[in-house]
Amino acid sequence: MYRKEINARSPLRLLDNSIHGGLGKGKLGVVMARAGEGKTACLVQMSLDYLLREQQVLHITLEQTVAHAQSWYDALFTDLAERTKIDDRDAVHAELTANRMICSFADHDITPLQIEEKAELLRRHMDFKPTAILIDGLDWDSRSVVRTAALLGSLNSFAKRADAELWIAAQTHRRTTGAHPMRVPPPCAPFEELIDVAIYLEPVDDHVELRLLKNHDDEDLPETHVHLDPETLRLIGDSESTASIPVPGNVFTLLSGGATGAEESFGVCAEKWGLKELNFSFEGREPARAKSLVKLDAVDLNQGAISQIYLESRMHRTYPQTELFQKTLQTIWHQVKTAGEVFAVGLIQADNTVKGGTGWAPQLARRWNKPVHVFDQAKEAWFKWDGEAWKPEDAPKITCRRFCGTGTRYLSDAGRVAIEGLYERTFGDK
Repeated sequence: MYRKEINARSPLRLLDNSIHGGLGKGKLGVVMARAGEGKTACLVQMSLDYLLREQQVLHITLEQTVAHAQSWYDALFTDLAERTKIDDRDAVHAELTANRMICSFADHDITPLQIEEKAELLRRHMDFKPTAILIDGLDWDSRSVVRTAALLGSLNSFAKRADAELWIAAQTHRRTTGAHPMRVPPPCAPFEELIDVAIYLEPVDDHVELRLLKNHDDEDLPETHVHLDPETLRLIGDSESTASIPVPGNVFTLLSGGATGAEESFGVCAEKWGLKELNFSFEGREPARAKSLVKLDAVDLNQGAISQIYLESRMHRTYPQTELFQKTLQTIWHQVKTAGEVFAVGLIQADNTVKGGTGWAPQLARRWNKPVHVFDQAKEAWFKWDGEAWKPEDAPKITCRRFCGTGTRYLSDAGRVAIEGLYERTFGDK
């Protein structure tokens, strides 16, 4: 397949059609998303688009190593090559690598001078003049508004002098962003006048939607319907191969509730293997595992509200009608909603439901057609729902970057070993 055909399928090329030909030299674009929802993958996909047009890219990471960023490039290029049947893959990969420089800075409080000095060294000694500069890991919340504005202004001035497009990732937060932002949200909102193009990555069912929130000075934003794969942030809907790609463990995010038992064990294993985790709770509930706690407010919780009649008709049993129990079910909705797959530990009952309150997670996954795996502690075996029944499976692995891990508070030794084995199989050879 020719490169022109490959680039025509790029998310950045489709976005360019909406923003009148692209970001533009010396302009600032931001890629916004909540933690673990694809900012790095999106930046790398953008970079590959530039590189496949034989342009040079300077990729700056402020929170990860060069090796980590490199693993993303290798994984997404492999996925691209498999999908599009790139001719002479090794030669193309070598060319792309030669035109890309990755620089890692341990300090989140990076200064424009440090970046400019690095760029000058590359220009002087390697004749490296990037068309695009990508910055991942910038902490927008660690400075005052005045200092952040000065930083962005300096970076933008540098991009103008370098005649390069500048893209910066920004982490948004659930409480200040809301479910479906229509304007640039915090932490970027105070700097909207400095930003030329703003895009937001929003998980929707089984995909990520790339939404345009600012388009230069255009008040009438075009509708964007760019649907991306949640794992690779590439366009979905193609007929090419969608085989899983080998990415490092620390780009995976466990979505859980942090409760005693199975959820706590999922969290302990996530920490051991270097995964990110988000534990959903609410005011008045203190989970056993409080790492990366997301406390949902009334508006958030209401998104997962269900009627008692509907719940009991689906689960074929009665449940407490207490406020505490209802809120717990509503947190499960958040755990499953943006997860690519669900793993649960418990007991599969004769009616195909999973025993206990956390059985709502497998039920939601089935309802939304997400892959769902259950370790049955009575049978001491894994099962996967095939659309009609639970089928035994020998050794499941975690394949989605955002996955839900949940289950009974009465975790058996076999259940604990099953969770540990799941992580070992998935990340032990990385």
